[in-house]
Amino acid sequence: MENPPKLKVGDRVAIVSPSWAGPAVYPATHELAMQRIRELLDLEPVEFPTTRQAGASPADRAADLMAAYADPTIRAVFATIGGSDQITVLPHLDPAPFRADPKPYFGYSDNTNLLNWLWMHGVAGYHGGSTMVHLGRGGAVDPEHLVSLRAALFETIDLEITPVATFTDEELSWADPASLTTSSPRVESPGFVWHQADRVVAGPTWGGSMEIVSWNLAANRWIRPASDYAGAVLLLETSEEMPSAEDVFRVLRNAGERGLLEQFPAVVVATAKASNIENRPPQPERAKFRDDQREAVLRALATYNPGAMAVFGVDFGHTAPQWILPYGGAMTIDGPARRIIAHF
Repeated sequence: MENPPKLKVGDRVAIVSPSWAGPAVYPATHELAMQRIRELLDLEPVEFPTTRQAGASPADRAADLMAAYADPTIRAVFATIGGSDQITVLPHLDPAPFRADPKPYFGYSDNTNLLNWLWMHGVAGYHGGSTMVHLGRGGAVDPEHLVSLRAALFETIDLEITPVATFTDEELSWADPASLTTSSPRVESPGFVWHQADRVVAGPTWGGSMEIVSWNLAANRWIRPASDYAGAVLLLETSEEMPSAEDVFRVLRNAGERGLLEQFPAVVVATAKASNIENRPPQPERAKFRDDQREAVLRALATYNPGAMAVFGVDFGHTAPQWILPYGGAMTIDGPARRIIAHF
């Protein structure tokens, strides 16, 4: 599976809301993201009918996606944000326009549904980059996000994904105008934690939001035979719903019982979001939450894939900064050198 074609300055890019239409509720945050697409990326955002339409039907949201891929002047597609029902959009999609013009798609969280659907149809995408969350961030766009986004859009390079110095898992309410100019408070990052880092694994990526992966497994509709994932690098991240360590273990246990977990020689796990806008525990509690999740992953691997290499604390999920990663494209996990390389 090849990376999607690269863009050039001035290209038109689709802005879509295949899950929740956040721009309908928080237009100022959305407009800030659109401004930054123009000013920081030199691209022209093009909104589709349901981008700002609250409560749009799954069929209408699917129609926007197909129209974006069918339009030859659109060269990339950005999700505005995630949500909770994108899985209901998938049955309305025709693979033909996506295969005919496999332009890059950017999103994460609930957009794992579409990234996985594209993967099933031979189209690579990018995990990360929902516009409202990171391009509409108060203060400034994080350098790690911007450099990896530009690499995905414009460059053919091998980009090292490095530990960040500081990070945040706190949200600012978009209802507060201060969120347009203020950054969330940050703390020192503990860095990467490696497990069985005694080999080099290179392969295409798959996975994404662990909650959404579990939905696709449960639906048993948007999943291929386990052997089709052999040799891939598994990406896993958890959301602001903050699943417990036991929930994490059970999802991976179920994937193991399916024969899926054993297919991945390397697992890359994002820094877990350990707070949300209603619940902000003290930092020591957040650190324990992340440690407990890591132990849950290792417990599942010990049973179902004891030979796997794993690396934890990689910033590609619901925390900030957020690295953009290939989805279906290739990554190299170099255990002895303690390096992660994304091949854009």
